[in-house]
Amino acid sequence: MGRYIIRRLLQSIPVLLGATLLIFAIVFALPGDPIAALAGEKRADPNIVAILREQYHLNDPLLLQYWHYISGVLFRFDFGVTFAQVPVSQIMAGKFQVTLNLAVTALLIEAFIGVGLGLWAALRRGKATDTMILASTLLLISVPTLVSGFILQFILGVKLKQWTGLDIFPIAGISNGLRSYLLPGFVLAGVSIAYLTRLTRTSLAETLRADFIRTATAKGLSRRRVVGRHALRNALIPLITFLGADLGNLMGGAVITERIFNLPGIGLQLFDSVYLREQPVVVGIVTILVLIYILANLVVDVMYAVLDPRIRYE
Repeated sequence: MGRYIIRRLLQSIPVLLGATLLIFAIVFALPGDPIAALAGEKRADPNIVAILREQYHLNDPLLLQYWHYISGVLFRFDFGVTFAQVPVSQIMAGKFQVTLNLAVTALLIEAFIGVGLGLWAALRRGKATDTMILASTLLLISVPTLVSGFILQFILGVKLKQWTGLDIFPIAGISNGLRSYLLPGFVLAGVSIAYLTRLTRTSLAETLRADFIRTATAKGLSRRRVVGRHALRNALIPLITFLGADLGNLMGGAVITERIFNLPGIGLQLFDSVYLREQPVVVGIVTILVLIYILANLVVDVMYAVLDPRIRYE
């Protein structure tokens, strides 16, 4: 297992380099001069612009600029500074926790509702309950996050407070602690809930038709034991894969949700940094997201052996 983890980490280095180089090239190709933009509508002093461009290596070729950045990340874990002389790591430290809280909340909501509904649908396959759940998932997939976010914000955040007098679901900011992440977390997880429900239903329904399930039933085991101990455990492998990959997707896809609910996370910071051409911040955030995605997939691979002892790593 130890050799496998080391090999996977080494295999992840080209992924990290490729992803950061790609985003670096995209930001590099954006029109305009980020240094001149610092002066706003006023004309910047050419001498100051030249000094700053030299300081930030903006006169160097793309690959040389990238080497200055990635060498700092790999050897010193230094993401550089913004054009306003603020360390990128300092900016991300304040924003990262918000997005991580949002993504973990969305992942827990997704796992609880998605697996629960999928299990319910699989055990009642072909019945009215199954049809209703499948129709609901299709609705979730069809409605864009921007639309569902505003609708739920209005109904659960505004109208529910008027009807009950209780502020159960705050509609903006993070001043209410963990409650601030409940509604944004559900909005962010909406589409993933639908996909996870369908995946759980399909995986569990297929497992329930396997020979070992019929053998367990023939031995006189209870329905709950057959489903919970044998069927569900084997059906969890594709679900763990989906959830592990989705953690990175949730963190990277939080831009719209954070803007709707005014959450000061890295998604909102990424949007603003692209607009302002803050190249160090954009690449720094993407680098962290790539690392999270790589580690999440590594944890998923290790979990395979826990869920199914037949799986071995060479």
